[in-house]
Amino acid sequence: MATTNDTVLIVEDELPTQRLLRKMIEELRPDWQIVAATSGVEETVEWLENHPHPHLVFMDVQLSDGLSFEIFDKIKLNSIIVFTTAYDEYAIKAFKVSSIDYLLKPIRTEQLENAISKYERIKAAISPQIDISELRDLSSLIKEGRPPYRNRLLVPVADGFLKLNIADVAYFQSSQKVTTAITNSGKPHIIDMTLEKLEDELDPHCFFRANRQFILHIEAIQRIETWFNGKLVVKTKPEAPEKIVISREKARSFKEWINR
Repeated sequence: MATTNDTVLIVEDELPTQRLLRKMIEELRPDWQIVAATSGVEETVEWLENHPHPHLVFMDVQLSDGLSFEIFDKIKLNSIIVFTTAYDEYAIKAFKVSSIDYLLKPIRTEQLENAISKYERIKAAISPQIDISELRDLSSLIKEGRPPYRNRLLVPVADGFLKLNIADVAYFQSSQKVTTAITNSGKPHIIDMTLEKLEDELDPHCFFRANRQFILHIEAIQRIETWFNGKLVVKTKPEAPEKIVISREKARSFKEWINR
């Protein structure tokens, strides 16, 4: 169980995300104290130099005046860190260690709960040591402009291959172990990727894993209907060949994703 003196610092330059994260933390752990919210490297360093370090810091990778890794060059931070980032897992592996977690934007309730639970499990142990060299490696990766998400797919056609832009895909469907990309015009293309692999490589701001059968593009969603037991039914354009159901467990995170 969490104690009543857990303190949190939010380092996030996007005000809507900052507010959402604060609200979610307050709902999940109402006895915690959010001591401050900062938006840049210099502001964060100044705050840390003049205040007791919090137990837990939620820290965005890209801030208003640079990368958050620069903070570690300027001050020794005696806190457990949870990164928030728009970069997917293959990039995050460059700095993820046993005592550091991350939240992939858009932040979802279950991800936040998992990160908090991990913090609660390790907070009584020895203070985590941050591998600065790994953070610098990721910093270089980002500055080089490496694209974090997949932008296109190569799909087979009768006489060769077709370049399919991800932005032109309304949704992906898996049926009988075959994955199909349905374009905005309704044209299907069979692709050689699983939904699990696609989910790792698609921008989570644009795509949502609805269930085992569908990944949806936000622009394809036309209508959301309530269903029994707290479930939701999603109507898309073009229309899907079967009902797209969001489970009760996923309904909240789906609505949060839509409402960003």
